[in-house]
Amino acid sequence: MKTNLKFAAALVAASALVLAGCSSSSDSTESSAAAATSAAAEETMEASAEASAEGDTAAAMLKACEVTDVGGVDDKGFNQKAYKGVTDAADQLGVEATVLESQAETDYATNIQSFVDQGCGVIITVGFLLGDATKEAANANPDTPFTIVDYAYGDGEITNNNVLGQVFNTDEAAFLAGYLAAGTSKTGKVGTFGGVNIPPVTIFMDGFYYGVQKYNADNGTNVKVIGWDPAKQKGLFTENFESLDDGRTFAQNLVDEGADIVMPVAGPVGLGSAALASELGTDKLMIIGVDSDQYESDTANAGVYLTSVLKNMDVTTFNAIQSVVDGTFEGGVTVGTLDNGGVGLAPFHDMDASVPQELKDQLATIQAGIIDGSVSVKG
Repeated sequence: MKTNLKFAAALVAASALVLAGCSSSSDSTESSAAAATSAAAEETMEASAEASAEGDTAAAMLKACEVTDVGGVDDKGFNQKAYKGVTDAADQLGVEATVLESQAETDYATNIQSFVDQGCGVIITVGFLLGDATKEAANANPDTPFTIVDYAYGDGEITNNNVLGQVFNTDEAAFLAGYLAAGTSKTGKVGTFGGVNIPPVTIFMDGFYYGVQKYNADNGTNVKVIGWDPAKQKGLFTENFESLDDGRTFAQNLVDEGADIVMPVAGPVGLGSAALASELGTDKLMIIGVDSDQYESDTANAGVYLTSVLKNMDVTTFNAIQSVVDGTFEGGVTVGTLDNGGVGLAPFHDMDASVPQELKDQLATIQAGIIDGSVSVKG
């Protein structure tokens, strides 16, 4: 690249000399200025090329390494969504992407250490449950950048500030989903259940519950939420993120109690709920997905999804990797919100005609209120 730039600059300089030779002596000063400008341009282009080459080399040398939570990298949920950020970085920045899938919680520390031993340039850990293992590895390897999805550390927990926590105000988007569910339900009952009772799960359930209550307050209705009590922080949990059979069973139980819309917050477990909805038909059960747009990722059951609560960890993961490549990485916390696009509500896709325009208008007003602070998602 540098040789070509020098050749181009030489042509420019040569052209200036030829023009100078054809003109009168009174033009000699202008010719000298043109030659000087050309030389300066050559130096600038060379410097730019060198900087670009250095950036390309830094990216090519960097290995971005993801450790998944249980459920695997193809869970059609948060592990897969985070890995999209890694592969996007490989495609757009030229880094090397690699992943280790945790089959059990006992794999967390082992997988992280494996990546430390491989000399990974940035290690991405996915899930609240990896919080302790990530902290121990980061403090033991203070010069290695880490970023963790769904976790934020307190002051002093990370000794060298080498961990960027990615957290998301998913209750904002889930609030919209609850409002939508309440306005769409024909039975007047909607349901939700989680995988494990941990904050990144229950924040969805909180937002969903309070969104239903907001719809009731705005419209004089009395839609019930089955499966979650935010005041007691108690509800229905499968205690895993893997069993599709549990997803089917829990959704069926909610249907038996009268719910016609269910939001599973349990990773791949929710795919079992969607399969049940496909069998029962959407007049009996519709599903609200979480993390990614399940209409697009769970194509076998696409038609059952009313919407999905989006948590765009692919974007925050990509940005973290890019900061390492750029040399601007800093530890701390980044927060995804409705305002900055870190969370959101997916399109209604096949269900669009089932959502009245009046309800769509209400949702737009509620979203604007959440962003400007006039609507609280905390109940």
